[in-house]
Amino acid sequence: MMKRQSQRLVWELDWNLLRTFVVIAEEKSITRAAERLSLKQPSVSNALKRLESRLGRRLIERDANRFDLTEVGRLLYDESIEVFGTISRIPVLVRDAREEVTGHVIVALTSHVVSPLFDRALAEFHQAHPKSSLTITVSPSVDVAKLVRERRASFGLCLVSQRDPALEYTQVYREFFGFFCGPTHRLYRRKGLTMKDLAGETSVSFQTDNVSDALRPVALLRSEAKLDANVVGVSSNLEEVRRMIVAGLGIGPLPLHVARRDVEDGLLWRLPPYESPPGIDIFLLTNQKKAMNRAEQALLSGLRRLIEDIPLEDRTYHG
Repeated sequence: MMKRQSQRLVWELDWNLLRTFVVIAEEKSITRAAERLSLKQPSVSNALKRLESRLGRRLIERDANRFDLTEVGRLLYDESIEVFGTISRIPVLVRDAREEVTGHVIVALTSHVVSPLFDRALAEFHQAHPKSSLTITVSPSVDVAKLVRERRASFGLCLVSQRDPALEYTQVYREFFGFFCGPTHRLYRRKGLTMKDLAGETSVSFQTDNVSDALRPVALLRSEAKLDANVVGVSSNLEEVRRMIVAGLGIGPLPLHVARRDVEDGLLWRLPPYESPPGIDIFLLTNQKKAMNRAEQALLSGLRRLIEDIPLEDRTYHG
């Protein structure tokens, strides 16, 4: 009896209700969900009530000060994302089945992925499959992992603090971080500096620069340098962190190989420590559950081949 009821629920469930629920869960507001879906607020509220009635379980606890998914709501959201991730690939898979390799690839990156290896993979992919297309999105590392887990990205490249058991991780390269200041900073062009000279200085950094996140080694180094505890500017985007350093807001961390050109051009000045800078690994994130088109398979296999063929020491960027 229970099995028949479950099968009936699957076949009779309106998938539009699931789509509406996903948007409500992401927006954390009936009003904002209605705006995103271009629907009236009562229609969205009614859709939520119908879904809860069909499932016989409450999905959201909300009042004037609270809007939280219930345990069942969180489970349904996770499963719904999996479902729609698969559905979104159907048009591409159907088109791909009758054409040459012309599929679309979506790569999710954290903002400071600067790697000759990845650039080479892109170049070889385009030369071999010129009719394929590519979208590169830039997000914080935690969002990159989410996009790959939800199968909204073909694969991702980012820093990793905690591993998701649903994903596979492959080290792509290793980079090293250093502290830098801009032309208006009092330490600019000063030589022979030590870590003691950085004590009390204002700083800017990345949102992941804390002892419990992906840039833990950088956070520990900031603590060792005794920089002012109040970080005056943060961003998840490397270009914005660089902008704040150049503008003189404070000392900030950047990958050495990324900052090299700016140092040569006089826009940045390298600060201590000059030896043994903290190393950070960048990983390739993939999801085995994702059904990939041939373009996605081609780019991913090309990138993996380069990773396997090139020793780690040649994938380590000292700057």
